[in-house]
Amino acid sequence: MEQAESVPAARVQPAEGPEVEARENRDSGAKSLRKMSSVLDCFTRLHPTLTVGEISEATGLPRTTVHRIVTSLREVGMLDQDGRRQSYRLGLKMFYYGSSVLASLDTPRRAHPHIAKLQLFTGEVIHFHMFDGSQMVCVEREEMGNSRLTTLTTIEAAPTYCTSVGKAFLAFQDEALVRRIAQEEGLKRYTPNTITDLGKLLEELALIRARGFAIDNEENQVGLRCIGAPIRDAAGRVFASVSVSGPAERMPDMRLEGLAPLVIQTANDISKALA
Repeated sequence: MEQAESVPAARVQPAEGPEVEARENRDSGAKSLRKMSSVLDCFTRLHPTLTVGEISEATGLPRTTVHRIVTSLREVGMLDQDGRRQSYRLGLKMFYYGSSVLASLDTPRRAHPHIAKLQLFTGEVIHFHMFDGSQMVCVEREEMGNSRLTTLTTIEAAPTYCTSVGKAFLAFQDEALVRRIAQEEGLKRYTPNTITDLGKLLEELALIRARGFAIDNEENQVGLRCIGAPIRDAAGRVFASVSVSGPAERMPDMRLEGLAPLVIQTANDISKALA
């Protein structure tokens, strides 16, 4: 009996067509976006202007790639170029984006009633700050019964390591972030009371974690003392803080101690309102 001749199995061809092409385009687009993001991440307050070579060294990207990216970013206004120095800096378009984000936030609206109440109780200036990656950005300030929201033309920022809002935030972050801030900011001295030693700053943050509030003892501005407490998001992560600020003569240690429970309660009430 003759055996049937075997037929070779058909080879499976890789799928082709619009879906594969679309996926490849998405992957390519995401890769390009990550490269652009890594370039923009190089610009900090410590390094506001950079050359192509410096960006290439920081990102590990080839100079030709960096040149292509910064050229594209310059064309859309996200970077500006100093032709004399052949260096780049963040463009006004980035300021517009950041201001638009702040203006669209729902967080200040929900926090406002609690901030207004704190101002009535204390009679002092109340600040509500959020962390922007390197500094604390003021999204609302309440004083003498009149609130002023940050607008597209006004962004107020405060250092993290020498303000009550900043230290109240940093105290509940990973030490790696604290060290990065210290490296980028250089722990610049603003007043004789500014903490400029990383070890002392870490000790201060441990104390803040234990007691639940932070004090700015004329560390950012001579004659101004503040007390701040951390605000948490729905997941329990500290991302912002609220503070009471006033002239040093009106904010002695005894008054700060008396204000502490009120500031902590306000921060907790805002956290609940955001949950």
